[in-house]
Amino acid sequence: MRVAVFSTQSYDRESLKAASAGMPIEWAWFEPHLNSQTARLAEGALAVNCFVNDQLDANTLESLSGLGVALITLRCAGFNQVDLHTAARLGLPIVRVPEYSPHAVAEHTIGLILMLNRRLHKAYNRVRDGNFSLDGLLGFDLFGRTVGVVGTGRIGRCVVEILLGLGCRVLAHDPRPDPSLAGRGVEYLPLDRLLTACDIVTLHAPLTPANHHLINAVRIAQMKSGVMLINTSRGGLIDTRAVIESLKSGQIGFLGLDVYEEENDLFFDDKSSSIIQDDIFTRLLTFPNVVVTAHQAFFTHNALDAIAAQTVRNLMHFDRGEPLEAVVSA
Repeated sequence: MRVAVFSTQSYDRESLKAASAGMPIEWAWFEPHLNSQTARLAEGALAVNCFVNDQLDANTLESLSGLGVALITLRCAGFNQVDLHTAARLGLPIVRVPEYSPHAVAEHTIGLILMLNRRLHKAYNRVRDGNFSLDGLLGFDLFGRTVGVVGTGRIGRCVVEILLGLGCRVLAHDPRPDPSLAGRGVEYLPLDRLLTACDIVTLHAPLTPANHHLINAVRIAQMKSGVMLINTSRGGLIDTRAVIESLKSGQIGFLGLDVYEEENDLFFDDKSSSIIQDDIFTRLLTFPNVVVTAHQAFFTHNALDAIAAQTVRNLMHFDRGEPLEAVVSA
């Protein structure tokens, strides 16, 4: 079974090879992102494996289907990059990795909160430069602070557990409240009420057409002045232009991002020798109270092993004609 793997990094090769040892899978590795122009690379493959910034729009899916590709496997949980209606029309199954390590993303989220609050990124650079002054590094105790968690699925739940352990008051918003969290004192509120009450807001929702730019100028105005905003979910949840204006005014006092709405041409590639053409992203990096990581939150040994194992399981079920797990439908 030949599988074309797009957006391939060295760690993808290592984890997928290890997970498929002794199995009848022939990997074809491609570094470029999958899109309508690169889809031709999948010629001769029965299945395609791709990642978060690959573009599975109608043109790409039609090209893949025309080449004889019969299965799309995602090595991620999100599927907002897939035109599910076209996939259904073509009879092209889409399978994903619904859970790999929610703890990885949750812990990275807390890391961003701590880094911004205690200015750890600044402190690290100062000490290396021989500057041992504490001016400008003053933070606050997280204990007793009110934190809003938007989305309490697998990852959001892990974030809540850590925040409760730190002694935070936790408010939450989710269309399907978790009774076990509510039983531990987590108060579920409509989003607008949550935003007005919180010192920190962290996003853990999937990106859908309905919640694109969930955090926009109107909702930012509802937040406390100087609020900390964290997004380790999907970049499109935040209107970046509105966030920049709010950083300039001080309405947002801290911003931690592991995702960016226009990250496709930036993240997962080394751009250190290039001039970044995205002026909005470059503007973000000029703020001293902003920390951006490049879609790194998932990146642990545990997560990579789980992603590879589920991916190989999806492929082998298809190869054997067995029912598929984690199918995504429109």
